[in-house]
Amino acid sequence: MERFANSVRFHVKDGMVPQFLEAFGKMERWDGMEGQCLAQTGDRSFVSFGEWESEAALAAARPSMIAFLDTFRDTLEEISPDLGVTDPVSGPIIREV
Repeated sequence: MERFANSVRFHVKDGMVPQFLEAFGKMERWDGMEGQCLAQTGDRSFVSFGEWESEAALAAARPSMIAFLDTFRDTLEEISPDLGVTDPVSGPIIREV
């Protein structure tokens, strides 16, 4: 079965990084999620990476992921009018080392 990955880019509001990290630390492991990590890519920029057993598992978890995002949405800056406060992407894992 093909495994999937997702990533979500975040820009945190000035002065809100501790609140963002506290909220993000409460993330649960949803069914089908094989792993997750959060990387800090700038002073207030972050990207989250998830690994999933299948595309179906990732799709099934989306409502829960959105509900989780809603718990800390107020800590995030708008990335752009088109994207809103997140820049999510996902797709099949095609290579691992």
